[in-house]
Amino acid sequence: MAGAELLRDAARAALDRGVATGSGGSRLLRGNDAEHIALEAEAAAFFDAPAALYMGAGFPGNVAIFSGLPMQGDLVLHDELVHASAHDGMRLGRAETLGFAHNDADAARDALKRWREAGGTGRVWIACESLYSMEGDLAPLDDLAAVAAEDGAVLVVDEAHATGLYGARGQGRAHGLDPSVDLVTLHTCGKALGSAGGLVCADPVLIDTLVNRARNFVFSTAPAPLDAAVVRASLTLMAARPELRAAAWDNIRHAHDAARRAGLGDFSTQILPVIVGEDAGAVALATALQARGHDVRAIRPPTVPRGTARLRVSITPNVTPAEIDALFADLADLRKAAA
Repeated sequence: MAGAELLRDAARAALDRGVATGSGGSRLLRGNDAEHIALEAEAAAFFDAPAALYMGAGFPGNVAIFSGLPMQGDLVLHDELVHASAHDGMRLGRAETLGFAHNDADAARDALKRWREAGGTGRVWIACESLYSMEGDLAPLDDLAAVAAEDGAVLVVDEAHATGLYGARGQGRAHGLDPSVDLVTLHTCGKALGSAGGLVCADPVLIDTLVNRARNFVFSTAPAPLDAAVVRASLTLMAARPELRAAAWDNIRHAHDAARRAGLGDFSTQILPVIVGEDAGAVALATALQARGHDVRAIRPPTVPRGTARLRVSITPNVTPAEIDALFADLADLRKAAA
C-alpha cells in the first residue's frame, strides 16, 4: 500500500491537523508524541496484544528484543534462518544462543532439552520468523508454541512478511496461538502496511523493559509522528477493507498456478524463490528479465547460502494477472534457453 492513494490521503489529513513531520528527539525526552501513543494503543487492539511499542523499523525492533529482554543465564534458541537483525540483537545481548534446524520443532525441543541437562537454568526464548523472506516457507508455529509451553519459554515471532496477509484481519500468523504461551511478536510497518516503522507486541512488563533497557530505543530519535499517523490509517484500512487482502491473495494464487505451468514447482506463499545456484547465473537471469520489463532482482550470498543464489519473486496486488503470466512465461523461456 506504499503508493496507495488511501495512505496519501491519510498523510495529507494528518498534516492538515498539525501532525509533525519529525519528532525532534528521543521518546524519553521530548520526542514522544500523541500519535506514537495513539498508534501503540490501536496496534495493541488490532493485533489482540497486551501492549505495543513503536520503533523506527523492524530491524531495530528485533535488535531491541534480543539485546534488551533475554538476561544473562538465559538461552535464545533460534531457527538457523532467522533474520540478520535478530542475530545482531543476540550479539549485543547477554544470553547464550543456540540454533536449530530450519522449521524443525523437534530439533528445537531436543536442543532445549540438552541445554537443560547441561545445567541451563535461565529462561528460554524461542525465535523464528512466521514466514521466511528468502525461502517463502511457513514456520510450524503451533509446534514451536507447544515446545515453548512445555518449558515455560517465550516464543518470539517475526511477522514481517505475514503482517497484512495472514490472520483474520491481517494480524499475522501468530494471531490465535495458544494464549497460555508467552508471546512476543514483531510487525514491520514498511512492507504490507505501506508506511515505516516496526511494532513490538508483548506483555506490558516486557514493553516497559524495552523502554528502559533497549539502547536503540532509549538513545534514538523517535520515529516521525507523521509516520505513526499513516500506520494508524493503514491498520484502520486493514480492518475495514478485507478486499485489499483478498486482491493480494487472488494474485498470489494466480502466480502459484503460473509458476506451476512454467515448471517451477509448487509454492504456498506470496514469496516464490526461484533457485538458480551460482551468483553469475542469477544476476544474468534477473538482468534478462528486467530487459523484458519485469522488476525482478537476484539475491546472492551472504543474504542466502553460497550456491543458492536465486530470484526472489514477491507478489503484490499492484500487478495484473497478465503481467504475472508474462513474467513466468519469460522466466521459463530464458531458463530453457540457458539449459
